[in-house]
Amino acid sequence: DMTDLIARRKELKDGGYPLSVNDFVIKAVALALRDFPHVNCNTPDNIHVITRSEINVGMAVSVDNGLVVPVLRNVDEMAMDEIHAAARELADKARTGKLLPDDMAGGTFTISNMGMLNVENFGAIINPGEGAILAVSSAIPKAVVNDDREIVVRDMMKITLSADHRVIDGALAAMFANAVKR
Repeated sequence: DMTDLIARRKELKDGGYPLSVNDFVIKAVALALRDFPHVNCNTPDNIHVITRSEINVGMAVSVDNGLVVPVLRNVDEMAMDEIHAAARELADKARTGKLLPDDMAGGTFTISNMGMLNVENFGAIINPGEGAILAVSSAIPKAVVNDDREIVVRDMMKITLSADHRVIDGALAAMFANAVKR
């Protein structure tokens, strides 16, 4: 339920503090990865699993000839304005063809956000060597039943976690997805 977050984002934007929904998603993922360190893993040789201490989140960026995944390093330690600035800089570098190999190396988890494309839900393919990827869809007004059993309109956004079950079992994946949601 993104209703309250969207309202808060508008308040911040009106106050001169522009943040994207993706900035909040990146921060939520980083904090969830801190709480679920086994999701923050790599399988560099498809045999051994390495749990990473650094939280380096890749963000899928659409470019003219496909998709690139620049990496925000130690994103769990960043403030929201730092996430916004770093994500914007990497996305701009990606779209202008100025990404360096180091900008795309060392990811431990990836987010693919198609929310700006009016997508209700989708599944993303895990980047080779990573344990999981989060697909983020559009926030869409929906009729939902609240805690008082009343029908209300809320901005609902679907997220889908694709996880390599050789590394991350379904229960852990579900707990992680619920942590991101919270």
